Formats: sequence, structure tokens, C-alpha cells
Amino acid sequence: MSTHDYATYEEFGRKFFEVAVTADRVAEGFGTMAGDTFELGPFPAGPAGIARVTARVSIEQPQVTRRDGDMIAFDVRIPLDIDLLIDLRVDRSRFEVTGEIALIATARAAEPLLLIIDIPKPHRKDITVNVTSQTLRGELLRIVADVDSEIKRVIAKQVGRRIEAPEAQQAKVVDIGKRIASAWTGV
Repeated sequence: MSTHDYATYEEFGRKFFEVAVTADRVAEGFGTMAGDTFELGPFPAGPAGIARVTARVSIEQPQVTRRDGDMIAFDVRIPLDIDLLIDLRVDRSRFEVTGEIALIATARAAEPLLLIIDIPKPHRKDITVNVTSQTLRGELLRIVADVDSEIKRVIAKQVGRRIEAPEAQQAKVVDIGKRIASAWTGV
């Protein structure tokens, strides 16, 4: 007489994904980026590229929450802290910028026995920025130079490169077959 509560293969697979892919594990994967800083620019902005924009972007600790639904997916919010400098050659203005990248990470199964965390590259619409200036002149400069849009474009491009990097691609795939084979010795 068995004391096990048997499940179908489908039920087992679903339960496996629920246990293997959690918000904490996804956050841990993104957490490796926390504290990273990268420089952007100088890049042209505004009419005829009259302004030169330079930014130092710091990635803060991501927040990950499970989404409702049949798919095992997560909302990933990556806060950004940005030091921004706009150089007009005759004048330089500094800005304090906060921002956030909003992504959706989805757990997927693939052949032969792979668990993949699918993370699309961000687009401008996935990035929000809050630019503040201490002066009215700085605010006008920000609007005329269309700085918000340029920051979003450049950050999307930079983060997209990181997501597509070979080491990031490798980290998104867990070969369950290999893990089982290495654990199943002498059983």
C-alpha cells in the first residue's frame, strides 16, 4: 500500500515550475545588476542636436511580483537613479532624475528539458523618468531638448544590450536534464 499522493505528469510539471520559479529567485537573478553604474553619452539632443547630454545611471535593487494568470510570469521593476548633465556649450545644467524600467519575465519550458526565464528587451514605453531641475531655465531646456525621450531611448538600448549579452542569455536558461543527471548518482 502506497503512502504517496500520486499526480499526473502535467500536474507534476506545473507544480515543479511553481516551486522552481519564484519571485525571490527571479529577483535574485536581476539583483546581480543592482549597484551597477553605466555612463551614457555624450549624445546630441534637441533641435539640430544643439545640446550634448551626459548621464550616469545607477541601477537600484529590483522589485519582483508574481502576475496573476495561468502563465508563471512576474512584473519586474528596476529603479534607476540618474545624474544628468546638459551642455549647451555656453551653459551647463545639472538635473536629478529618477526612473524605472518595467519588464515582464515569463517562465517557459523548452526541449529537451529546459527552464527558460524569458525577458524581452525594454522599449521606450517600458521606461519612466522623472526629471527635476532647480531652475526654470533648466526646465525649459529639458523640454526644448526633449531630454526625457532621449534618456528613455538610450537606456532602452543599453539595457537591451545587457539582456542580449551572451552571459545574460546563458543565465536565463536552466538545463534541468543536466541537473537531474548530476544529482542522480548511485540512486
